[in-house]
Amino acid sequence: MTEEISLGLELMFVGMGIVFLFLTMLVIAINVMSALVQRFFPEAPPVPPAHPLITSNLDKSVVAAITAAVHQHRSKHK
Repeated sequence: MTEEISLGLELMFVGMGIVFLFLTMLVIAINVMSALVQRFFPEAPPVPPAHPLITSNLDKSVVAAITAAVHQHRSKHK
């Protein structure tokens, strides 16, 4: 009986050791891949949002046409 218990404990510790080793290797692999991705593909710096009131690139006739279309749509769908 004691031999069976000792074999069971030995199997338990070997199994737990293998799982611990695997999880340790997994954590190391994830950290290495994260470092590689950050090194070769760094995040782009954030682009400041364009101010909505700046319309220097738009032609005044295009702005007038858009304004008229929005006004017409709103008047039809009241």
